[in-house]
Amino acid sequence: MENEDVKILKKKPIFPVTAALQKYLRLYQREAKLPISYSDLMQFNEAFPLMDKFGKDSLWEGPIYAQDLIETLHNGLKEIYANLKASGNLRIVEHKYIDKIEYCTFGNTHPFRIRIVNRLNDVYDYFYIKKADASRIYGLELEEILSPNQVNYLVDGDTLVEEHIAGIPGDVFTKGQLYTPEFNPTRIAKEFVKFNERCLIMLLGDMRAYNFVVQITPDFDDIQFRIRAIDFDQQFYEGNLKVYLPQFFKENLPYVKMSMEQLTDKTVLQYQQEERSSIVHRVRSERHRLTDLRDVSNKEELTTPENIALLKDSMAAYFKDPNYLRCKTMTDIIELNIKNIIRQVKL
Repeated sequence: MENEDVKILKKKPIFPVTAALQKYLRLYQREAKLPISYSDLMQFNEAFPLMDKFGKDSLWEGPIYAQDLIETLHNGLKEIYANLKASGNLRIVEHKYIDKIEYCTFGNTHPFRIRIVNRLNDVYDYFYIKKADASRIYGLELEEILSPNQVNYLVDGDTLVEEHIAGIPGDVFTKGQLYTPEFNPTRIAKEFVKFNERCLIMLLGDMRAYNFVVQITPDFDDIQFRIRAIDFDQQFYEGNLKVYLPQFFKENLPYVKMSMEQLTDKTVLQYQQEERSSIVHRVRSERHRLTDLRDVSNKEELTTPENIALLKDSMAAYFKDPNYLRCKTMTDIIELNIKNIIRQVKL
């Protein structure tokens, strides 16, 4: 594995949710009529910066709303949570209240983070409300279909609601827990290799350490790890191949070093093949949904012609496969990735 600094020079624009994508979301029960929208939450007059536990700017702000608006927002947010978690059954929020609304100016979709608390036992949960971005929605769908992870989200017009994905942020994990004595480093390295492979096949970009989390699960004889993406803003937009390979970001250097220390070329290849086989199984079970997603995304403008041309040339060279040169869209490239791994698994 190599590592270097990969830069994303231009901010990706937000792509609108088209009628065709709305129809797809309705078919797969991702569309919902929500009581309040993203624009409703933007009705604050001022905000104050929020500091982390070390006293540093967290890049989140606390918006201040007019007193007569707060009750409407809080009731609407509880209803949204019920939609997200229990198909709209309001009984699950009977004893819950909205504790915090936080706003982030960092990132493409400028999310609101909502903290909801159960007043009976003080157990809390988070969810997010963001600007609906078509490419991000495609990323969430591909994560649902091709990865081992399930994602829970809803869309209403230009509003996107996402469930909180629990885990230790990848950059925090490297600073405090990566070399914990009871953690098996080979298992962490194996998971990073699989994650790297999955991102390239799905064309999920910009997976720096702060854009994924590490989930830790104690098992009966060891501890299991899963690296899971939490940011899908850079789904098949960039033309630089290295943007889709987490191994090339300097923020991921600790994971790369561990992989080089713990794994041989032979075991890296073995774990890549394991991940490809898992993807093939998921493709077979979700082939109709994947076909529907392909048909919608293939007709949309989700990047620039220059990025498509650059990426298909790079993929052709990387995989030594001239078939990539015939691709006309980013969706075509992903489809060829999937076709190639199906052929490899059959061999």
